Amino acid sequence: MSACADNTRKVRTTRTTAVLTGAALLAPLGLLAATGNAAAADSGVWDRIATCESGGNWHINTGNGYYGGLQFSAGTWRAYGGTAYASTADKASKAAQIAVATKVQNAQGWGAWPTCSARAGAYGNAPASSGAASSGGSATTKSAPKAAPESTSQSASKSAPTKSAPAQASEAPARASGHTNRAASRGDYTVRGGDTLSGIAERHGTTWRKIYAANRAVIGGDPDLIMPGQRLDL
Repeated sequence: MSACADNTRKVRTTRTTAVLTGAALLAPLGLLAATGNAAAADSGVWDRIATCESGGNWHINTGNGYYGGLQFSAGTWRAYGGTAYASTADKASKAAQIAVATKVQNAQGWGAWPTCSARAGAYGNAPASSGAASSGGSATTKSAPKAAPESTSQSASKSAPTKSAPAQASEAPARASGHTNRAASRGDYTVRGGDTLSGIAERHGTTWRKIYAANRAVIGGDPDLIMPGQRLDL
């Protein structure tokens, strides 16, 4: 083998070694780059960008045509659905602004905030928003009004039938007895036990018929039945 051929072989071997070495060095760099593009930025990146853009004031409006903590223009805010939360970014909550900013970053990358994203160390994808954004700050959910509880008296009136007070029993008319109240009369003679109309008439010089006729209302329908205590007119 000639000396020339030997030198040629050495040169080829050296070039092959150099190529392999370079490839080995570049492979980790490419892997790091791929990892950086796939990874999401940390959750504090929006706060750092807002500090750079607006001093961390999420509701700032200086009149320069840019609004809120991340300084949205009115056109960008509207184009990426911000008006679903508020008319301009400064009137929306922090969470709403971050939700819209995430859409902008997904479409335009961190270049939408070229200076402040670099200062904030932003890389990869935007971090996932924590919590749902609410319109105009925290939305107030109105619960359905509760039906007013019925008062105890109303509930009782519905559940239990009302019992009307029993009508007072009308006073029964006094039973008409077969004989008039014989003790109530006022007369000249008070009947004693064992008396008869004939005996009374004989003692007072009259007839029993006259006595009966004068006291029929006291004696009743039977002249033979007189009661002790009755007072007879003679």
